[in-house]
Amino acid sequence: MQRLIALVLMALALLVAAPAVAQESTAAALPLMEDELAEQRVPVAVPEPTPAALRYYETGHWVWAASIALGIAVPALILWSGLAGALRTRIERSVRFWPLVAGLFVAAYFALDWLLSLPFAYFAGFVRQHAYGMSNQSLAAWLQEDAIGLGVTIAIGASFIWLPLLLIRRLPRMWWLATGALCVPFISLILFVKPIWIDPLTDNFAAMQNAQLETRILALAERAGIEGARVFEVDKSADTNRVNAYVTGFGGTKRIVLWDTLLAKLSPEQVLVVMGHEMGHYVMRHVAIGICVYSALLTLGFLLLHLSARAVLERSGARLGLRGPSDPAALPLLLALAGLVQFALMPAAMAFSRRQEHEADRFALELTRDNHGCANAFASMLATNLGVPRPDAWVVWLRSSHPSVGERIDFCNAYRPWENGEPLRYERLFGK
Repeated sequence: MQRLIALVLMALALLVAAPAVAQESTAAALPLMEDELAEQRVPVAVPEPTPAALRYYETGHWVWAASIALGIAVPALILWSGLAGALRTRIERSVRFWPLVAGLFVAAYFALDWLLSLPFAYFAGFVRQHAYGMSNQSLAAWLQEDAIGLGVTIAIGASFIWLPLLLIRRLPRMWWLATGALCVPFISLILFVKPIWIDPLTDNFAAMQNAQLETRILALAERAGIEGARVFEVDKSADTNRVNAYVTGFGGTKRIVLWDTLLAKLSPEQVLVVMGHEMGHYVMRHVAIGICVYSALLTLGFLLLHLSARAVLERSGARLGLRGPSDPAALPLLLALAGLVQFALMPAAMAFSRRQEHEADRFALELTRDNHGCANAFASMLATNLGVPRPDAWVVWLRSSHPSVGERIDFCNAYRPWENGEPLRYERLFGK
């Protein structure tokens, strides 16, 4: 619903951890017993999708297409109806300080956008999830979480939106380049404060209840070269049946996070492999690399936004009552165009994300050498999340930030260079 914020923060939907300092080591995994080695060599079959999973997958295409269309149609409606210009004029009658005018317009616009999009959000995020047994959340809890998300978006947007609008005003030909350069510190700041200020608004973080498993996770983290991390368990079972885990933050905000749903549905060995994957993101500096790559993509996106907005304003700006691209009332135009630009750039962003996810899978296997546990973890999560193991090629290309589950299980079954005495790609990163 917040397309400009979504464009600037496109990387945040794909980044899962902050980088840690890696340590040189030649440490090896603990040797397996003969029966464990035999089990590791037995391939895990890729599960067939259930009828419910197939329905969820197929209807999801329409939900996805509708969300894209709505993200463009709502700002276009607000713009062409004259609401944007009228709202800006009313704010200017009460406030003369231009950055404050921009901030108040952003707050009012996002609230209006949220209200117009609420029926679809209710269907996609509440009704549909309950229909497929994916959610346990009450309507009151869902509305509260959605409202909190709106509040965070308004706070971020109202606080920062004046800066790109100011750059548009001062650098009308090169604002896109300057705004792209600001993405690096802006995304870095959000990633730093998100674990301690934003995430706790909707999630309840507590110490792990399974002390023995916590000890094993911390030992695995130390072996992965991550020191000083804390493990948190999030109570998500009251809201969802999905599973998730991640490593996030850096410095004083570094933390390992597991949903209680994952702990309930996966075995301890499977949990350790999942955590090895998340630790791989952390150790391989995927966030630092991702910030650079996504900032470059965003800069290209801002250039496309600049060219398209200029063409529309030259042709229809006066009729729409817009004074130029830096006019706060032009924000809906920028957001509608940003939705198109984001759609055009998503295949490149998704391809980069899938590569990082694949390398994190490799890291987890080299760290744990538990091929069987890794493949079974993916199979379990596939069933829990109503996934389809081998989606259509266009879905992978356009929408998938991770390799298909079928592809990941195949990789888990086949990748075991240690059995042939081959060097491990990431062993140098393991802690002592």
